[in-house]
Amino acid sequence: MRVLLTGHQGYIGTVMAPMLLAAGHEVVGLDTGLYLGCDFYGTPEVPTLVRDVRDVTVADLRGFDAVVHLAALSNDPLADLNPDITYDINHRGSVRLAEAAKAAGVERFLLASSCSNYGAAGDAVIDETAALQPVTAYGKSKVLAERDILTLKDARFCPVFLRPATAYGVSPRLRLDIVLNNLVACAVTTGLIVLQSDGTPWRPIVHAADISRAFIAALAADAGKVSGEAFNVGRSDQNYQVMEIAQAVAQIVPGCRIEIAQGAGPDARSYRVSFDKIARVMPDFQPVFDVFSGARELYERFIQAGLSREDFEGSRYKRTGTVKGLMAAGVLDAGLRRVSG
Repeated sequence: MRVLLTGHQGYIGTVMAPMLLAAGHEVVGLDTGLYLGCDFYGTPEVPTLVRDVRDVTVADLRGFDAVVHLAALSNDPLADLNPDITYDINHRGSVRLAEAAKAAGVERFLLASSCSNYGAAGDAVIDETAALQPVTAYGKSKVLAERDILTLKDARFCPVFLRPATAYGVSPRLRLDIVLNNLVACAVTTGLIVLQSDGTPWRPIVHAADISRAFIAALAADAGKVSGEAFNVGRSDQNYQVMEIAQAVAQIVPGCRIEIAQGAGPDARSYRVSFDKIARVMPDFQPVFDVFSGARELYERFIQAGLSREDFEGSRYKRTGTVKGLMAAGVLDAGLRRVSG
């Protein structure tokens, strides 16, 4: 397929782009370049449209067989900087992109949604039929995007909603503001594994490369089986309480110990998720990583790169800190658009 990959210069996009190419697809990226300069190592080169998803036109999308839509304000703290901008990008921008794709004759539209849609789900294992009760602007924006894009489904337009678990893993555009990456980096650079919650919330986790494998499987899947459907992305044996994730890190990183941050309490975001549906409907999706192999990969790459405490505590690998810095420098305006000149 000829695939437009939005957000191809982000954390998951820089992992997915070369994997799409290796699977035989032609890839064109679309990105605003918000995180240029936040490289952990070299990013892949693909033809690129420098465009905000809010500005994409029908003409931009003609000639593509599929759109893989990753571009978004990508976590809860970043989304909370300005919730209305979050809805403008993650919800309204995604719907406009899907409408333009349909008008351009694109046949398949894969939305990167999120298991954050489930929000405060408690201890029970839930599947895609569970109530969506997000507790953050990020989660709410993804629920609204799914709802409105679903109305575009017809015989010639196949929208698919992929809900990854919390991502982790090495990437050219590394993030240290997601749980496993953060805990390994903290352990490597400080000797401590510091939990910002009491460790009781449940989190399913999935490697960025395994997320990419799910999207590749969804591109190849029978449209009749996936059109209009939501799929949790991950492995059912990879649901952990945050304390269990910390304990796994402690087994991988020598000489570290676990601490709970002062004032840390329970986190309203807690959910255990079943991934049986994607395994049944898309058997080509074969995730590779688990918490131990993922933590070991991170540990070895951080040691190899000489990751420092300054790297860990700075803004380079944290999305909210990067965006705040760009706004303070006058590079981005209040609407998170680049200031000309």
